[in-house]
Amino acid sequence: MNTSIHLALAGNPNAGKTTLFNQLTGARQHVGNYPGVTVEKKEGFFSHKEWKVKVVDLPGTYSLTAYSVEELVARDYLVNEKPDVVVNIVDAVNLERNLYLTCQFLELGVPLVIALNMIDAAEKRGITIDATELSRLLGVPVVPIIARTGRGVTELLDAAVAVSREQEQQQALLRYGSDIDNALRYFIPLIQENSLLAGIFPPRWIALKILENDEQIISRIMQADPVTGQQLLSRSENVTQHLRSTLDAYPEAVIADHRYGFIKSILRQGVVARAFNEDRLYASDKIDKVVTHRLLGPLLMAAILFGLYSFTFGWSAFLVDWLSLLFDAFGRVADAALPDGPIKSMLIAGVINGAGGVLGFVPIIMFMFFGIAVLEDSGYLARAAFMMDRIFHFFGLHGSSVMPFIVSGGIAGGCAVPGVFAARTLRSPKERMATLLTVPFMNCGAKLPVLTLIIAAFFTNHQTEYMFAATLLTWLVALLAAKFLRLTVLRGESTPFVMELPPYRFPTIRGLLIHTWERTWQYMKKAGTVILGISILLWAMMTYPGLPANQAEDFAAMRVRAAASPEQLEQISQQEAEAGLRNSIAGRIGLAIEPLSQYAGFDWRTNIALLGGFAAKEVIISTLGTAYSLGETDPENAAPLKERLASDPHWNRATALAFLIFVMFYAPCFVTVVAIAKESGSWKWAAFSIAFNTSVASLLAVTIFQIGLLLG
Repeated sequence: MNTSIHLALAGNPNAGKTTLFNQLTGARQHVGNYPGVTVEKKEGFFSHKEWKVKVVDLPGTYSLTAYSVEELVARDYLVNEKPDVVVNIVDAVNLERNLYLTCQFLELGVPLVIALNMIDAAEKRGITIDATELSRLLGVPVVPIIARTGRGVTELLDAAVAVSREQEQQQALLRYGSDIDNALRYFIPLIQENSLLAGIFPPRWIALKILENDEQIISRIMQADPVTGQQLLSRSENVTQHLRSTLDAYPEAVIADHRYGFIKSILRQGVVARAFNEDRLYASDKIDKVVTHRLLGPLLMAAILFGLYSFTFGWSAFLVDWLSLLFDAFGRVADAALPDGPIKSMLIAGVINGAGGVLGFVPIIMFMFFGIAVLEDSGYLARAAFMMDRIFHFFGLHGSSVMPFIVSGGIAGGCAVPGVFAARTLRSPKERMATLLTVPFMNCGAKLPVLTLIIAAFFTNHQTEYMFAATLLTWLVALLAAKFLRLTVLRGESTPFVMELPPYRFPTIRGLLIHTWERTWQYMKKAGTVILGISILLWAMMTYPGLPANQAEDFAAMRVRAAASPEQLEQISQQEAEAGLRNSIAGRIGLAIEPLSQYAGFDWRTNIALLGGFAAKEVIISTLGTAYSLGETDPENAAPLKERLASDPHWNRATALAFLIFVMFYAPCFVTVVAIAKESGSWKWAAFSIAFNTSVASLLAVTIFQIGLLLG
């Protein structure tokens, strides 16, 4: 007997789907991407009684009509992977709206169980739901649960197991009015006779998608049978014209209205009872009157961000210092154990001082992600997006652009790649393109260690204030850049914004720890793989081809003459190391750029680090660590990188500020550039992003450095 079950979790955003996933799987989960897209894919495994369960957390979606990539991914997974059972997580407080997706599952005929989540929140609002009656009317099991605490989860899994063992699933036959129903009666026999997409989708469902003008389904039909497909499309166009002339509506709107009519008819049959007036203000609404207030809301948001940075730097400092001592100890062990030569140099300068320097910032990243997880799981981030909508419209962006900005690092610590892909939800091509080109300005998690290093080296007593100011500056520059683009190359009108605010919730410790670990582990994996590889490559570029034979002989002769003076020997070794670095491949590139970069205060070694940042911004740290450790004569007493920078004559506060600004705004990392090319459909926009961002960064960096020189 097969004792394994394939279970898929599906539901609206903020319905508690991920909370249930974490409750079921704990740490036994894997995070990756769906093939061909960067929509996050979460898989986990757990046991329930004698059953071994594989569970997949599908992207949150409001429908199964392919208007966004999340809807497409969720639908394709259900159709192609055919899970044994789909658990549809429904928000009990917003039952009518959430059941719209449920209707589409019923239309598709998937094996379904409804998890009626947040039943406690509904009870507090005086909402009583008769789950038994709802189950009878919908024809599928309905189980009340509280995903956050685990209440009802065992009963939910029992129902899921029972449904997964059923041999046949029934497809719901909703009615959509005479015009649509007559069209369906014409479409279905034609689809069946020609076996269109047979065995993949039910014929009735295919007919509905044609009427809803679903581009993916129509494309697949035209590829499979162009003649029949054209017949269907012609009839669909006739139906559309008739509805437009009689009801001033499109078929998809009529179908949606009848789905909501079906839902309302069910809820009115004794399913929902309310003890309180629906106009009553509940705790969540009262909080929102302050949190989303025009004046108080932004001030509160600024205070929360400031508190987040205070928490991050205050609590992570001792761990950062401890890791710094640990990597210093590794360097001393390697120096004592290995003979002088390329392997020793690579290990100490390329690995320990390079990639190790990036790993040294793990505590800061971890605490930052923990704080962001609190804001996200509590429901506050959605309020931040809602408040920013008014500002975004002024700068020519859509309110839906807020989340890509936040995901990209609007609260320092995100990543521009998912931010770029999150812009897919924007309907206006020009607003979407403006968002794609400006989200890389945000302070992503890769920039965070660089900002932390420079701020700690030159602005030690004001780390929180400078990080907070850097966040505000990124938003300001990104919005000004968006306004410039919308007035020039992307001119056009802004479109309206509608957003659902989730209820406030107390985050669970388990959920916070899982979210923090997921993101921190991704950072650590990148530091231990991509960053390590690039660090070693850059070490090689900074080491070879080495000094010409005649210069090496000159330094050897100088050592012989200074044999009696340890101070002179150390000075000669440092001069030789610098000469070797200058003569290396990377050194030559850095020197070639220096005539231009000097206006921003950057010397040739800084240029090398910034070039490495084109691959990944974390590499800036590892490259600086390598550049400032090559030729180190006494690794045991070597100062940390921030102290080396602070004491270097080429660096001062004006240089540090210019460097910070340049790193924050110059060209996106290579992976982000590829994402922009993929999403825009053209490498021209990717190249434009590199040129535009670097131009903005250069202008700001030169301005700041030159002002610093004038002020002394």
